[in-house]
Amino acid sequence: MVSKKTYKERIVIDPEIHFGKPCVAGTRIPVENVLELVQENIPFSEIVEKYYPDLEIEDVKACVRYATDLVCSEEIHVGKT
Repeated sequence: MVSKKTYKERIVIDPEIHFGKPCVAGTRIPVENVLELVQENIPFSEIVEKYYPDLEIEDVKACVRYATDLVCSEEIHVGKT
């Protein structure tokens, strides 16, 4: 049985690629670019078919999971006004 890559294996940060911005592993496609298409309500299948044919739907999902994890791990410091 072939195991699927986890989203953490699908997203890489390499200082040699796009100045260290997170990208889809094995590509030079920044997570940010994929998320902008998701934000425009473009279906995952269309993102893969029309915009980034080198990606799989699981790569698009990995981008969303990556962003969700970033937000979940944020520390929020509320100052008194």
